[in-house]
Amino acid sequence: MFSGVEIVSLFTSMGITHVVTVADSTIGRWHPEIEAAPGIRLVRVCREGEAWAVAGGLYLGGATPLVLIQCTGLFESGDSLRNILHDWRMPIFAVIGYRSYLNQDTLPGDTCLVFTEPVLDAWNLDFRLIKSPAQLGEIREHYEECHRTMRPGVALIAEGKA
Repeated sequence: MFSGVEIVSLFTSMGITHVVTVADSTIGRWHPEIEAAPGIRLVRVCREGEAWAVAGGLYLGGATPLVLIQCTGLFESGDSLRNILHDWRMPIFAVIGYRSYLNQDTLPGDTCLVFTEPVLDAWNLDFRLIKSPAQLGEIREHYEECHRTMRPGVALIAEGKA
């Protein structure tokens, strides 16, 4: 949906200093441009739960991190997310790929479509569903609102392939 260049421009405009990530087939394509971007450091972690903890540490150190994962990683990272965003009240923003949302033929019956939005609701996370390239600006608007009010938020990016 978005090119790496568009994502880097977006993250730069948001003042993001670190992108903490576990790659998937969609968001992983953005990594070369993120790595090459001046002022943004790509931080690869082993598991999605680790991404929240690393982002929390960066935030405590004065950085402006963003977590970039796929929805399957969101499912894996619940306890870490709970601790960083709710217990420690860190306003970490995340961009989460929504597997199979745009093309359910690649994984018929993919339960990501069943669980992703209810899981975000259960974690009390304010999210915006981004379904088209025309919504790129909505990610920054949502981030700015979350940043201004010191609360976490999520841009849920519809993906087309598993």
